[in-house]
Formats: sequence, C-alpha cells, structure tokens
Amino acid sequence: MTAIPSIAIIGAGLSGLACAQALADHDISSEVFDKGRGPGGRMTSRRLPGAVVDLGAQYFTARESRFSEQVAVWRKAGLVAPWPQRLWRVEADGWQPHHDDQTRYSAAPRMSALTRSLAEGVDLHAQTRITGLQQRADGWWLADDAGRDHGPYARVVVTVPTPQAEPLVAPHDPALAADCLAIVQQPCWAGYAVFDEPLPELPGVDADWQAAFVNVGPLSMVSRNDTKPGRQAQDESLTLLASHEASAAWLEDDADAVAERLFSAFESLYPRPLPKPRLIGAHRWRYAKPCGPATGGPGYRLSARGIALCGDALRSSRIEGAWLSGHDLGQTLAAEIGH
Repeated sequence: MTAIPSIAIIGAGLSGLACAQALADHDISSEVFDKGRGPGGRMTSRRLPGAVVDLGAQYFTARESRFSEQVAVWRKAGLVAPWPQRLWRVEADGWQPHHDDQTRYSAAPRMSALTRSLAEGVDLHAQTRITGLQQRADGWWLADDAGRDHGPYARVVVTVPTPQAEPLVAPHDPALAADCLAIVQQPCWAGYAVFDEPLPELPGVDADWQAAFVNVGPLSMVSRNDTKPGRQAQDESLTLLASHEASAAWLEDDADAVAERLFSAFESLYPRPLPKPRLIGAHRWRYAKPCGPATGGPGYRLSARGIALCGDALRSSRIEGAWLSGHDLGQTLAAEIGH
C-alpha cells in the first residue's frame, strides 16, 4: 500500500492549523513547524502573575457561512463565547456607547486556547525556525536554523507573514514571491497593564465595560482581559493596542518605553485617577495587519511545483480570513492528492 504523502506546514497560527486539520480530515498527514514555543501566531496570550492577557487578536467575527458553522462547533465545545457585549468608543469629546449588529467572539479561557485546541494531535515542531527549502529527487526538504534537515515532503505550505515567506519561496517560484512582495504588513505594539484593584467607575459608562475602540491619540483599542470568557476571577488587566501610525513611528523603540507611552495615553483618556499598575509591558508585532493587492482568487496560492501560500494576507485581514484560507487550501491539497 502506497503511503499517503506528508505535507510540511510552516507556521502554527490559525491558517496553518486549519490547513493541518483539513488534511487530517482526509487522512493526510502533515508536520507543522513554528519558531515559537507553541501554537498561536497572532492569537497569542501571555500568562502573567495574577492575569492572562491577549497580545494579538482581541476578538473575531463570523460573516461567511462556513466559518459561522465552524464557530458554532467551537461554541458548543466551550472554546469560544460572545465578547465583548458592552463595547464603547472613545472620541476627542469623551466616551460613547458603540452599537452595531455584529456579534464578536473571544476564545475561552484565553485567545490562545483555540489554537492550542486545534493543535491537539498535530505533529508540531515548536521552536524550529525554517530558513530554507530545497527540492530533491525524493521531495521537498526543509532546513532549520539549527542546521537540521526535515523531509521529504510531497508539498510545502507557507503560512508565516509574507515578508518572512518571500525569501523561502523566491528561489523556487517568482510568482509566489511577487505575491508576497505586493502585500504591505503594518506593525502593531500591544501594551498591557495589571492592577491590584479595579478601575474606578466612570459616570455614564457601564461599570463593567469590556472594551473600547479609541479614535484619538496613539491608542486604537483597549480591552479588559478580566471581562473575557473564563477569566472573571483574575485581576484587573488591560490590553492597550497602539494605532498603526504610532506603531510604525515607535517600531524600533524600547518595549518598556512604549508600554509607558501606551499607559499614559490611556490615563489621559480616563477621566478618573487610575490605580498604579502592578505590572506593565509591551509586545511588538512587526507584521500585524496585511494590506495590499494579493487578496482575491481562492484565498491562497498553489504553485505547480508543490509550494503553497495561505493566511489572512491572501483572503482578508481577519481571523475568519486566516481560517478560511488554510481550510480551503487543505481541502484543495487533499483533492489534488486524491484522498
């Protein structure tokens, strides 16, 4: 009996794990490689003393029917729940309630719990940075930064941000490389603050407000992590997302200095004295939000040579786009292989 071809997937974010899951549904094996300590990508959470804070995506929406069906499965399994439901907006003239007809979701009990669940049963090589691809007579081989080779594989799926994907695919497929170069990746600084006591209530604002879009200054969004599903027992903790403009201006700055700026910006928008945070910090996402002309088509790219690209940059810059891109690519590869 001929062995089912194995697929190498570079990147253990949502798109890579969705691709691996779609392949597994067709009994096709895959191996996933990621430079991080575990799965998650931009759905990463950080465990701090007394609190867990989400440093990437704060929530996601479901607009396409297939993704809505998948979200319903996750809800039934207790992996996600609606959040935020008490959403505000901060303008130059103060705080205002934000209402729309969009249901938003957060994973429980932390954003990374969703990707960790999807990674169960996946052959994951964590802390393994892939530095090059080579096509040999027996298939594709991957080289990592420790000098090890991995392979052979029938196909290679690259899901990392396009600036990191481009040098991997360029020696083998100029068209894929051009798609990567056409996409601009905007950065984002994510700050956080943990407190020993709750924030003081604001007049006219829900005492248990959960998140706020910020349309003034260097902040773009503030989230109260302790209001998220499964985290009500943790200490008061904020995630402070910087705007694209501030993130670009501060890109190479010291993380501690950026954390102080983000907290000061929130303090200036909060019309009550804030308690002194027990802990603050910041994480830089050099490639946080893709924008450019490479969206469209099937939402992924597949080369005749057996290299593929997928991710939100090729579909839409949302959690939904990442999942659909990886899922649809996995289905296409399964049909191509014939299982």
